[in-house]
Amino acid sequence: MLHILKAYIKFLLDSKNEHGVHSPFVFNLVTKCFYDKTNYPEYQTLKQYRKALLANTNTIEVTDFGAGSRVFKSNTREIAKIAKTAGISPKRAALLFRIVRYFQPEQILEIGTSLGLATSALALGSKKSYIKSLEGCPNTLAITENQFNTFFPELNFEFLNTEFSSYFNSSDFRLPAFDLIYFDGNHSKKATLDYFNCLLPTITNDSVWIFDDIHWSPDMEEAWQIIKNHSQVTVTIDTFQWGFVFFRKEQEKEHFTIRA
Repeated sequence: MLHILKAYIKFLLDSKNEHGVHSPFVFNLVTKCFYDKTNYPEYQTLKQYRKALLANTNTIEVTDFGAGSRVFKSNTREIAKIAKTAGISPKRAALLFRIVRYFQPEQILEIGTSLGLATSALALGSKKSYIKSLEGCPNTLAITENQFNTFFPELNFEFLNTEFSSYFNSSDFRLPAFDLIYFDGNHSKKATLDYFNCLLPTITNDSVWIFDDIHWSPDMEEAWQIIKNHSQVTVTIDTFQWGFVFFRKEQEKEHFTIRA
């Protein structure tokens, strides 16, 4: 907790709003997406999706996995409490919705479904998108898939119960050109960099990658610095909780710290 507090203070000292941005690409993203104050009707759907989870007092056995499908934590938890403590916040869900709405990606990959609070934002941002979402815990995924089929039967999505690293290195995984990838799985340096390197062959000039919890720990901050310095990365945006990565060859390499 002390690390996060120190990291946030540093972020506040370093961060800017749109007035400190001189890149037209980033300026437009910040002003037309990050700071978009429109009250979209989809926000109400996101609220209802969350409300249904918060009202669910059933318990499930939750399993988390380490590298190589090794179980490192298993416990019984109430679904409502998972939604309250482990899910994306309403503010972040709204921003994720706007990001997808802004970029209109055709192919989306989410690493870490949980109860689908972020997935629902991804899905509503562009109803023409195909979403593949990966989750390690089968019981959590069963709840999410059932709720998704209830709320969004018309949308194009696929849930897959798998350990992430094993899946990326298996013959089952194909490398389509994902337009947007949301990394919200194992928040460790090694896992984050493993996912980054495994998925690098999927990038296009317009790919958008979003890394969650980049300041969660010193290890995650180290991973973020390595990603920023990668030769194929041209633009990054640090919004404290999220790190945005772009691979636009026409852009000069530049890093931004933006309050969002």
